[in-house]
Amino acid sequence: MKIIAITAAALFFFLGCARGGTQNRQNETSELTGDNRVLVAYFSRTGNTEGLAKTIHELAGGDLFEITPVEPYPSDYDECLARALAELSGDSRPPLAARVENMDTYNVIFIGYPIWCGDAPMVIRSFLEEYDLAGKTVVPFCTSGSSGLSGSVAAIKRLCPESTIPDGLAVSASSLGSARDAVSTWLKGLGL
Repeated sequence: MKIIAITAAALFFFLGCARGGTQNRQNETSELTGDNRVLVAYFSRTGNTEGLAKTIHELAGGDLFEITPVEPYPSDYDECLARALAELSGDSRPPLAARVENMDTYNVIFIGYPIWCGDAPMVIRSFLEEYDLAGKTVVPFCTSGSSGLSGSVAAIKRLCPESTIPDGLAVSASSLGSARDAVSTWLKGLGL
């Protein structure tokens, strides 16, 4: 599998602490791409993945949905890290605060997340297991310090065995401001 990564010399905080928690938003709609019904779903604690999701949404169209856990992650770095590690080691599925009511209408789902502990946060597993994604295209994208998509794509493939999982995109948090061209090239390469 080809993975596109944008790296930067600056080290990004492992979990980041710029923004505590997340706010749930209703779906925001823009133009749809061709025959595809597109959903850009993302989890973002610090705002980095949210910025990347909004760029993808702007370029790919479709609907935008923020994945939020019932219990927001702590704003304190050490507390957030402890929770993330406990969820990962316990194979937890944090409950979600909102769900996509019309998931059956989408055939392309972009799924975005930060890389925590070398993987997607467990709230992403909660989201993917919430729906029947068989026959859909599930496209991963992430923000990370330098690890790229890490082990997250393998986990998504296990959770979505009957979905098509094309090449993912990893963007370092420090490169987000200049990622628009790379996102555009990546999207064109997906052929959606």
